[in-house]
Amino acid sequence: MQDLFSEGKEAYRPLAEVLRPTDISGYVGQEHILAPGKPLRRALDQKNIHSMIFWGPPGVGKTTLARILSTTVDARFETLSAVQAGVKDIKLAAEKAKQAQHHGENSILFVDEIHRFNKAQQDALLPYVEDGTFIFVGATTENPSFELNSALLSRARVYVLKSFSDENLLQLWAKAQLQDARVANLNLDEKALNQLVQYADGDARRFLNMVEIALDFFADGQLVGQEDIGELLQSQPRRFDKGGEQFYDQISALHKSIRGSSTDGALYWLCRMLDGGIDPIYLARRLVRIASEDIGNADPRALTLALNAWDTQTRLGSPEGELTLAQCAVYLASAPKSNAVYKAFNEMNALIKSQPSYEVPLHLRNAPTALMKDLDYGTAYRYAHDEPGAYAAGEHYLPGEIGTLDIYKPVDRGLELKISQKLDHLKQLDIAASLEKGKR
Repeated sequence: MQDLFSEGKEAYRPLAEVLRPTDISGYVGQEHILAPGKPLRRALDQKNIHSMIFWGPPGVGKTTLARILSTTVDARFETLSAVQAGVKDIKLAAEKAKQAQHHGENSILFVDEIHRFNKAQQDALLPYVEDGTFIFVGATTENPSFELNSALLSRARVYVLKSFSDENLLQLWAKAQLQDARVANLNLDEKALNQLVQYADGDARRFLNMVEIALDFFADGQLVGQEDIGELLQSQPRRFDKGGEQFYDQISALHKSIRGSSTDGALYWLCRMLDGGIDPIYLARRLVRIASEDIGNADPRALTLALNAWDTQTRLGSPEGELTLAQCAVYLASAPKSNAVYKAFNEMNALIKSQPSYEVPLHLRNAPTALMKDLDYGTAYRYAHDEPGAYAAGEHYLPGEIGTLDIYKPVDRGLELKISQKLDHLKQLDIAASLEKGKR
């Protein structure tokens, strides 16, 4: 049997590597920055490359684009992975770049997953970027505003890379059929190809990896239909970063859909995250938060339902418990909305932080001992249940230095409409009691 590494045997190269373009003409996607006249395309055409950061989801061509930059300006290309590299590796890369400068050669240092570098490691790049030792190109799937320090951000331009469109993936398929004989013999019908595109979910690397698996799974020339490709894909989850930018974007979309009373939007984002592998208990906690923040006393049942959904998810687990999360999300979206308690809570916290720690008024203090009674603790306290309507009109419950406040303002929706009416009635009683006291 012929050995894989014997003379004359071509070494295996992943399809993604076979299709990796060496110049911008062969690059697929990112038209918003690479179409003629667009910012990065102009820099490439003018061979005026600057330090930059590529921010985008996995599999959208960040590394490929960095390599094209080096080819365009005829520069050395060196790459570091922030997962494994440290300050020592940065200094070594800088020394190599300086040696190359002595021979009239520029260098590009590409740092993949730059968000993995801590502040000290990011700071180590700064002097070399400033003095032009190398052109820095970073790639990240995380929001640079949160993950990169301001000093590094100020020295590099951020380019946002987007997920591949279905059209982009079909272009990649056509390119693969032209450049690779194996792919040319992979006979996917239209529905099978579209299913493969949908599975890739905008990730070109994922798309090409599945094409390679299909090459091993199906015989040359075999007509591959939707059912065949479905069997290959099985129930693969969609792209979802459990701790990254997509995670927070989709949680935000769920929260805002519920706040905006969109039942379909709430259900869509809930199911998207469950499909992507999110911990259902995390979703349950978020729904409880939303029940208080965005619904509050307009419908207090929302909080009870959210807690019940959390409890049911804990008891049943997945997938049975997830239906209760869906029921909760739809209920929250359709419930009347109020953020009155949320706003009042924040406003009261801000007030407390801005003022001294005032003493509790004597009439509100507890007096369990004779000494406390001698000190007038609890003196003149009016027991509300003994008052008409169980309300002590004109009584004060805040420190005297503060006086009266009007922070909680119920909305005119749901149960808070009735709460508002009751509070207005009580205020009128307070005013009447104050006028009566003034007459005396």
